[in-house]
Parts: sequence; C-alpha cells; structure tokens
Amino acid sequence: MPSRTRLLLIVCLCVPLPARPARAGAPADADDLKALLSKEIVGPRQARLDTEEFLRQRVPRMPKLTTAEAWDKEAARIRADVLDKVIFRGAAARWRDAKLGVQWLETIAGGPGYRIRKLRYEALPGLWVPALLYEPEKLEGKVPAVLNVNGHDRKGKVADYKQIRCINQAKRGMLALNVEWLGMGQLSTAGYAHGRMNQLDLCGTGGIAPFYLCMSRGLDVLLAHEHADPERVAVAGLSGGGWQTIFISSLDTRVKLANPVAGYSSFLTRIDHHKDLGDSEQTPCDLATVADYTHLTALMAPRPTLLTYNAKDDCCFESGYALPPLLDAARPVFKLHGKEGSLRSHVNDDPGTHNFFKDNRQALYRMIGDHFFAGKKDYDWHEIPSDKEVKTKEELTVELPKNNADFNTLALVLAKSLPRDAELPAEKADAEKWQQDRRRRLRELLRARVPVSSSVAEKTTVRKGDFKATYYKCEIGRARGFRGELAIPVVQLDDKDKPHTAISLLFGDAGRASLHEHAARLLRAGHRVYVMDPFYFGESKVDQAAYLFALMVATVGERALGFQVKQVEGIAWAMNESWTEPRIHVVAVGPRCGVIALCAAALDLKHIASVTLHNPMGSLKEIIEQNRSFEQSPELFCFGLLEPFDVKQLAALVAPRPLRIVGASERVKNELAGLKKWYATLGKDFDPLASK
Repeated sequence: MPSRTRLLLIVCLCVPLPARPARAGAPADADDLKALLSKEIVGPRQARLDTEEFLRQRVPRMPKLTTAEAWDKEAARIRADVLDKVIFRGAAARWRDAKLGVQWLETIAGGPGYRIRKLRYEALPGLWVPALLYEPEKLEGKVPAVLNVNGHDRKGKVADYKQIRCINQAKRGMLALNVEWLGMGQLSTAGYAHGRMNQLDLCGTGGIAPFYLCMSRGLDVLLAHEHADPERVAVAGLSGGGWQTIFISSLDTRVKLANPVAGYSSFLTRIDHHKDLGDSEQTPCDLATVADYTHLTALMAPRPTLLTYNAKDDCCFESGYALPPLLDAARPVFKLHGKEGSLRSHVNDDPGTHNFFKDNRQALYRMIGDHFFAGKKDYDWHEIPSDKEVKTKEELTVELPKNNADFNTLALVLAKSLPRDAELPAEKADAEKWQQDRRRRLRELLRARVPVSSSVAEKTTVRKGDFKATYYKCEIGRARGFRGELAIPVVQLDDKDKPHTAISLLFGDAGRASLHEHAARLLRAGHRVYVMDPFYFGESKVDQAAYLFALMVATVGERALGFQVKQVEGIAWAMNESWTEPRIHVVAVGPRCGVIALCAAALDLKHIASVTLHNPMGSLKEIIEQNRSFEQSPELFCFGLLEPFDVKQLAALVAPRPLRIVGASERVKNELAGLKKWYATLGKDFDPLASK
C-alpha cells in the first residue's frame, strides 16, 4: 500500500464486514484476536481531551461593542435567532401560536395574609402544568409578580425552601406563582425525563420548546392577573430553576428582574468543569451557534439581575469558577447602559452547598426591595418566619387530566407522519434523481463535511498466533477551520498465512474488543480487516458522561452522527485511493453502528463497495416507541433526521451496491421488505434480506 494511502487510511475510520464469511475461525483464533483487539491505543482520556479542544474552538465569544445602541441591536438579533433557529423549530412554531387553556381550581387557606389558589395551564396543546398562586388577601392597584421555578428536586413545587420563598413574597404583597417543572414533582413520570426531549429533536421539532413554553405560559398566567404590575415581574429559581431563570429572562423582556441561583455557567466553563455540563435542556441543539450563557447574561442589561452562587457547591456551578466569566461578560454591557448597579452577585458561604436557603432567599428579598419597592421605608428584606406554614404534598396536589402529554407522547404523534414523502419512486430515472436529492439532504442534516487532513501519530506491530496486528493512533483533522485533531484508534489485522483479496472495515456498538469473532471470520475469508472505534464507541468513548459531550457537540452546531460518518468516509477514501473502483466492504455490528454505516455508504459512492449489517434496527421510530433517552444512543437523536429518512430510505441510498442484513428481526423484515423491488427498479436482482 502506498505510504500516502497508509497515512490517510488512519484518517477517519469506519469498518465494513464482508458479505458472507467463508468459514468461522477456530476458538483459538478468536481468543488471539480478542487479545490483540483489546490492546490500548489512545488511552481512556484522549477522546475527552480531543473533544474538549474541538468544542473550545466553537463556543461563541462576546462581541466587542462600544455603544448601548449597538449592543441593543445585537441583543435583538440574538433573541430572534435563539427563538426562531433553536427553540421554535418544526411543530413548536405551531405550539407557540396555539390558543391554550388555564383552569382555576380550588383555593385553600395559606397562612396569615395570603391564600393559595390551585390551577393548571397548558404549556402547549395537551400538556398541562400544575401550579399554585400565592395571593395576598388584600390587593389594591398593581403589585409585583414573581414566577418561581425549581430544579432537579423530586419534591418539585412542594420543596419546603420553595414554599417558604413563595410565602414570603405573598406576605410582602406580591403575587407568587409556584410552577411545577417537567420531570419533577407531579410531572416526574418517565415521559418527562429530560433526556427524552431529544425524541422531539429527532422529529425535527425543538425539544427545548416545551421547557420554554412552560415558563412563557407561566408568565402569561401571572400577567393576566388584574393586579399584576407588568413593570415589576421577576423570575427566581435554584439549579435547574436557575437555568430556567436565565433562559426565560434573557429571551423574554417581560421579565424585569432575574435571580438565577446556582443554575448555569458558560459553555467554556463547562468544558473544563464537567459537573456543570447539565441535562439536555441546558445544552439544546444549536444554541451555541448563536449564543453562550455569557451572552444570555448580558442580554439582561439593563434589567436588574442578581447572580447567586454557592462557595462549596457539592452539585455544580461553584462560585469560584462559574461566576467570574459571567460577570466579566455582562458588566461592560450594563456599564454601556449606565446601570452598573443593576448587576449584582451574591455568594453563599454558609452552608455554601447547593441551596436556596435563608441567606440566598434574603439576598433575593433585598434585590426585590431595592428595585420593586424603592423608597418604601417599611419594606424589610429579612425573612418572615414561615416554616410552620409549609404544606404537605397531598395538600398541594393539583388535579391533572388523564393522559397528560409528555415528550414521548408528543414525539409519537409527530413520528406518525414521518418520514415525509416516504414512498420510493417506481421508475429508474425518478429513483436516481431521488437518490441524488436525498444524498444532498442527508449531508446537510449530518453536517458531514469531508475531513481534510490526517496523520499517524503512533504505529506499532504485534504478532500473536496466526495473526499480525498493526496499531495506529490517528490524528484526524476535521472540516475546514478546525484547529486541532481528534485521535482515533485503529487496528489493522492480517492473517500471516493468507494474502488478502479484500478489505473490510469493521466496527460495532460494543467496541472493537467485542468484535474478535467477526474479525476471525473475515480474516479466514481472505480479508484484511481494519477495526476501529468510531467516536463515542469503545476506546473513543469520552470517559466521563459521554452523552453530555454529545450534547455539547450538537449545541455548537455539529452532529455526533456526522462525526462518525466523516470518519467512515475518510478511511474508506484512504483505503481505496489506489483503485478506480469501490473496494471497501463496510461491516457494522449492532443497531447504532448500523445507522452509521448506512449513512456513510449513502454518501460515499466512490469508495464503499458494499455494506453488511449485523442485527440492525428496522426503524428510527423504535427510539420513540421504546421511549429511549438521549444518553442511550446519542448519535441516533440527530436533529431532523426522521423528517426525510427512516432506515428504509437510508438503505435505499446504498443501492444498487450490495447491502446484506444478517440477523434481521421481524421488525427489520417488515420495514425493509420493499428493498428487493427497489433494487429491481435500479436494474439489479438483489434482496438485502436474503443473507444468512
């Protein structure tokens, strides 16, 4: 093999299995290969370090602006882009404009000076949120209104520290709305688990939209109250509630004061402090193509903003590292508006852990007093003792409709009509045009630009039994503009007694160490076998909470599936460079890698000669039907993939090249039954399901 080919061969990797191996290797062969494939190449930290560097280059920085007018113009653009290009995509645009209900239920006694009114409101059609309005018994004129949100506390709206906060607001003459958060309290069923919002992403609808609408509709409820003062509206919350606070407050200017508590940090901070990475909603797809959380903080200017953090936070967002970058970004903007005093921070030292306890609550009361009750001499920011007024879960339960919508039920409804234009053309000319158009669409969806550079950082050779293994640590340059490289582990396997007559590229869901039996069969069939771990598999799996890094990859505008496909294309090109006809046999083991292989073969006609799938999935809809969460298979939640493609359409892009399916389930057989006819349309007598 020419030296240039060998270098590029290490480029980007994805390995194909041969159509049907001649015979299985002996058990001893498999044992030897397992030992060879288990050898460490890049090390457990390499994937994380490379991914961190990749992400660091893509997080947007604050612009340098010299006037308040220039910032206000930029702020308006950022808000519009986040709303239109991140949140309200797909069906979410219809949800935003829908007429929705608010149902007021019973009123219960609160404590001295206030009552509690139970209600439920629709965040989007069919998804009702339970809430409690703490309402002063005596109301005259317009009064401040506060939206109180909460974070990852299974007690939800019943959490004592949240009840006390709402009680204190009501006792000071404010309207305090205590809303439930998706996945917590009364909404803590599996369908609301935050990793399942990405099912909506797969359908081309912003999974972040339900979160935003829950808050936005809560503000609607507050501002519809006859005594609510639209110039004195605040939002406050802890942890996930802190994230909610900055997210809604920065984007919805109806909010006039915000107090996020230990709830967020810059994406750049999170790259270095992994415990800050957060759930799907905190890292929504494509947000960082528009703004970082530094921008969202600056978007608060000149509205009063209190950033509260804890010095010894045992969860996330420690004040020492999380707070300074936010203040550094926002202070110049508040200064441009002449409102430096409207941006404040508070650090809690006692207990200093993850909390919204008395000290942090009093900082909020003080902030509200200074800005909503300025000049009122009898306003006291010290907490009014209210512990004895905290109510039980049963007392505060709000009746909800049966079959209340959640992420999963919403996605099931959307998926019913997907993919759009699913029927395959019946005439050859139409079929070839369909393939051309869909390939272009697929590359756009995957953001799969072809890699431009590669090099071999390390190369070693080991012999064991009948086999020789050559190990490559490949540093792969990504797309144009990428500064840095991603190390990919690759093993080249050769049978010392057999000259190879074919080349296979092999990879699987369980990582390369699990593929020894597949490799043995391929080698005995006369193949040289390249075995790799694509991004997020085996040794290329980010060592700490891999799915959180997959969220980061998506928020900066890339796609994990696109990464993997680029790797397959790169290595196929490198291995095939010396020949004019496609020679690479791609073999993928498992449902996740099966989708990667189909996408790669769909896009690479020049180098990939065939595809063999072992135990693939029959439909992307299985992800939704089985109510899977993002962390189980990050790349399969690629935004909008199901709109034009299911597995059948991806498989149709491989034809007329051979696609062999081994171990097909009944679902696979049913979904892909029409492929034999499709091959015939393209002039080939072939049935992908005939393989054994």
